[in-house]
Amino acid sequence: MAPAGAQPARRSAAFARKARAGANSAITQYFYNADAYFHFVDEVRALGVDIPIVPGIMPIASFSKLARFSDACGAELPRWMRRKFEGLGDDVDAIRAFGLDIVTELCQRLLAGGAPGLHFYSMNQSVLTLEICRRLQLS
Repeated sequence: MAPAGAQPARRSAAFARKARAGANSAITQYFYNADAYFHFVDEVRALGVDIPIVPGIMPIASFSKLARFSDACGAELPRWMRRKFEGLGDDVDAIRAFGLDIVTELCQRLLAGGAPGLHFYSMNQSVLTLEICRRLQLS
């Protein structure tokens, strides 16, 4: 999936061209909206793309860092998520717990919906990735 600002039809067509050029699999940019992933997969499947599309997952260690990084690269952070994190202020433990909960739930939805796997952008935060995998009973 491309940055949120990209027009969906153009994004899907560009992805389909890349797949037809020889890609045998793909990993998306990280995201926190499972419905957007499933919609994107449906769009490109309708264009004849049948390669595995692995969702990119970013565990959340720090909301302020995640927000800056997301703003810089064009990744969408849902408004409800931003508001909840902002409401937690500087409570590091609450931010970590909430982040683990929402990312684990996202992963559960993706896997239940047929995602071919998960790609974690751990950003040197392997403890969070390992905890998510433990919660998913993948370890």
